Amino acid sequence: MEQVIIIGTGCAGLTAAIYSARANLSPLVIEGNQPGGQLTTTTEVENFPGFPQGIDGPELIMRMHEQAERFGARFLYGSVEEFDHRDGINWIKVDGNWLQTRALIIASGASARWLGLPGEKELIGHGLTSCATCDGAFYKNVPVCVVGGGDSACEEALFLTRFASTVYLIHRRDTLRASKIMADRALAHPKITPLWNTTLASYLTDEEKKVRGVVLQDLVSGEQRELEVKCVFVAIGHDANSGPFAGKLDIDKKGYLLPKRGVEMNLPGVFAAGDVADQIYRQAITAAGQGCAAAISAERWLAEQS
Repeated sequence: MEQVIIIGTGCAGLTAAIYSARANLSPLVIEGNQPGGQLTTTTEVENFPGFPQGIDGPELIMRMHEQAERFGARFLYGSVEEFDHRDGINWIKVDGNWLQTRALIIASGASARWLGLPGEKELIGHGLTSCATCDGAFYKNVPVCVVGGGDSACEEALFLTRFASTVYLIHRRDTLRASKIMADRALAHPKITPLWNTTLASYLTDEEKKVRGVVLQDLVSGEQRELEVKCVFVAIGHDANSGPFAGKLDIDKKGYLLPKRGVEMNLPGVFAAGDVADQIYRQAITAAGQGCAAAISAERWLAEQS
């Protein structure tokens, strides 16, 4: 019987591990298919407090991992397949084996949706990203493009106008799916150029294997043309990694966990932190803060049970 199991090793999960371990709870941390989460796909992080010169995403995760281990956190590689709650005990099935824990912190994150084009995975962090807030400042006075047509795409495009010379908004339809106020705001901005009825056919790279442009396909005429951009921001949504908890925990229609108060879920001893429960901010620092809150809440809940 574990005191605390933490699912996920992004900023939320590792911060929860640090706090839980310092509280002498000896947490067991489950590392899934993408240890370190989305931050491991970011080449440089400039907005995490305490690193005035910036830090590579993988290095930040590695340091947090080492910090958690130093205080006694234990790590187990595996994927969570099922979840159950019986007789006040939380059960999770990891690679076919059932584990029991009194407190469970779910920090399994969310996965960005990509376009599925050839070579896409290798370009993430090298001119291909899903976070304008994270990476927009790296592309000052150069053209970039945003793929998508919803509120998120419009928000990303508007944010990028602070840095880029031109923001091409690429959408497969002839009207945006975004709310009217967001669509009007984006289309009225002089730096934003909409490209209607258009999709990306492929990425173009330079000698350093970084994005130098894209091949566009007109969905009406079928014609293709090249467009020079230094970065592609894909804004077609995220999928919360909440599958094993469906039907057991409160989840919204998009798949995000819904804490009922702070980080507390609808079952006793279950807490949620980071992108799996956050579709608004999705930042490393907010995830870390929620991981801290989840660990403190779990510690207090365990103390109340004893």
